[in-house]
Amino acid sequence: MAERLDGTVALVTGASSGIGYATALELASAGARVAVAARRRDRLDELAGRIGTEALVLETDVTSQHEAEAAVEQTVAHFGRLDTVVANAGVMLLGPVVDAPVDEWDRMVDLNLKGLLYTAHAALPHLLSAAESEPRRVADLVLVSSVAGRVARNGSGVYNLTKHGVGAFGEALRQEVTKRHVRVSLVEPGAVDTELSSHVRQEVREQSMQRFAGVERLEAEDIADAIAYIVTRHRRVAVNEVLIRPTEQEG
Repeated sequence: MAERLDGTVALVTGASSGIGYATALELASAGARVAVAARRRDRLDELAGRIGTEALVLETDVTSQHEAEAAVEQTVAHFGRLDTVVANAGVMLLGPVVDAPVDEWDRMVDLNLKGLLYTAHAALPHLLSAAESEPRRVADLVLVSSVAGRVARNGSGVYNLTKHGVGAFGEALRQEVTKRHVRVSLVEPGAVDTELSSHVRQEVREQSMQRFAGVERLEAEDIADAIAYIVTRHRRVAVNEVLIRPTEQEG
């Protein structure tokens, strides 16, 4: 049975669109006070308007260690605690390795890996503290990865690298903190109808569209629902990993 999140605080990164946006709404509906972090202030303001007066807007670029740390500290300063972190910020820049624009690799490593690491590092002391206190005596760090963190595919080598790294980091960290009731969970979506694919170069995007032609993609709300399921379990239940693909997606 799901437990309410009343009396708890959640921080969602990459909250200006897609999975992060939908997750912030979902956690707020479960009773959490929510801080939303991303670079696009206008999108965050609109989201905060939907959540209500309890939302905290944090214009943040998590690829900066200083800004990631500041987002966590501002959340704790404003709400007094931090129980749930959804490290969702990421970018998917697909394409072959040969003759690739190396700046795309830098962007993926900076956001998908370093941004996630900075966020987790800053949040962990507060999550450990929350896990020792009421109302729930458990805390959650949810890392949003991808099916690309399980399956390497021609044309997504560096994206695969970053998402495999997220999985390895998450499992090692899970073993480190699980006895202290901080749950580390990995969520691996397949094809989701978000703006993520719009960041891909046009020629690569066309190939991707052909691959998923005829497949009904997941909605951001489907992933948000899974994240809410993870963080509303009783403290004795840790959902370590969730792979979610569209029914029609083969790989």
